[in-house]
Amino acid sequence: MSQSSQSTLPQRMARNVPTELLRSFVAIVEAGSMAQATETIFLTQSALSLQMKRLEDVLQQKLFRRDGRRLTLTAPGEELISYARQLLALNDRIMHTLGQSVDEDPITVGMVQDFADTVLPDVLNRFRLEHPRARLIVRVGGSAELLEMFDRSRLDVVLCLGQHGDRPGASWRVVGHDQMVWLGDTALTELDELPLALLEPPCRFRDAALRTLTEARRDYRIVLETPNLPAMRAGVRGRLGLSCRTRRFAAAERLPIMAPDALPPLPEIETVLVEREGLSEAARDLGDLLARTIGNR
Repeated sequence: MSQSSQSTLPQRMARNVPTELLRSFVAIVEAGSMAQATETIFLTQSALSLQMKRLEDVLQQKLFRRDGRRLTLTAPGEELISYARQLLALNDRIMHTLGQSVDEDPITVGMVQDFADTVLPDVLNRFRLEHPRARLIVRVGGSAELLEMFDRSRLDVVLCLGQHGDRPGASWRVVGHDQMVWLGDTALTELDELPLALLEPPCRFRDAALRTLTEARRDYRIVLETPNLPAMRAGVRGRLGLSCRTRRFAAAERLPIMAPDALPPLPEIETVLVEREGLSEAARDLGDLLARTIGNR
């Protein structure tokens, strides 16, 4: 072999850094720990640990050091994080521009307002990391309305409150329980008739409130009836009437929660996830993410 031919040979075989390892590395750095990162990239902590060991082996560099219970970056780790973000951004741009041109049908998901206001932003942020090309159609409404849309094949996944029975071609599971609480100005309980601000039927919260008060022999009158949660919230905040909802919703909306002994106690309500059979992988992942998010709160 001639000297000129030898000079064109690579002196060292190039090594590739797998993007899935870099994505996990960035997730750990941004979350602050491997335990927190598991909530965004859906891997166990042990799997993440193995990925980081593999990344350190590929780079022949120590990327983390333990500071008590915290992980901090070494100097090579600090240098890598900038490169990793740039490379992942370029990877995502390539996939967005040159990836598969035929997108799957949009995933249609429905949920009650309680979750649209509280868990949906976090769920959407996590979902986009796993399925950047997925398209979503989100409907917000009452449980009965959403399930009617589901029965007419207009929704793939529904997150609703209270069990509504089996449905053909679908599965359902209870993914959480919430305590109903009374909302409003405690001073209104001093009145002979309790003023109530309620949603129109059908509504599980309305039914629970009226049944609880009837069984306790408390007189009441409905002073505000509306199909919309914003109007009901306004009635509570404006001290027009009392209402009830879940503790999770009340806390998120900063509505006044009454003391437990102010009125007769309300029951718990179940959160149910209904899914159509034969869903795409992305739709199943979205359902699992909703279930985990609800269960963790």
